[in-house]
Amino acid sequence: MRNLLFIAIIATIFSCQQEKSEGTLVGKYGEEITTEGVITPSEMLAKLEQADSVNVKVKGEITATCAMKGCWMNLVMPDGEEMRVTFKDYGFFVPSEGMEGNVAIIDGILTKTITDVETLRHYAEDAGKPQEEIEQITEDKEELAFVANGVIIYDITEETTE
Repeated sequence: MRNLLFIAIIATIFSCQQEKSEGTLVGKYGEEITTEGVITPSEMLAKLEQADSVNVKVKGEITATCAMKGCWMNLVMPDGEEMRVTFKDYGFFVPSEGMEGNVAIIDGILTKTITDVETLRHYAEDAGKPQEEIEQITEDKEELAFVANGVIIYDITEETTE
């Protein structure tokens, strides 16, 4: 019995330390996912070179979320470009404010796609961009599209350095 109690205490301590290394948990959205098997955006892009689409779990910094209802978010890529993340079947959403600079772990399917002008303008409206900037969108754009099954968001600004 004492051994079981000891193991439970050690497991609790380990899981708390593991979550702290990610930052403060903001929330979990969509399907339940874990932090196991997470790769970097660079590793994700290397996998996409070998196939039209890949199923991956990746960690990245959030640069924007849909201001209307949290129906998409952008993560920064190694080249400074952004990758749009939408949510499977619009079955869940993330917070629409205050997520920029936080870290997300996303699990789902990545593809290369061409996004048409109308959709790009719609995304710009959702992001609260000025009308002048929206009207400057005149060409389709080749970009990465990620459909997430599940998302975990951490606030790394509250992380303490030791």
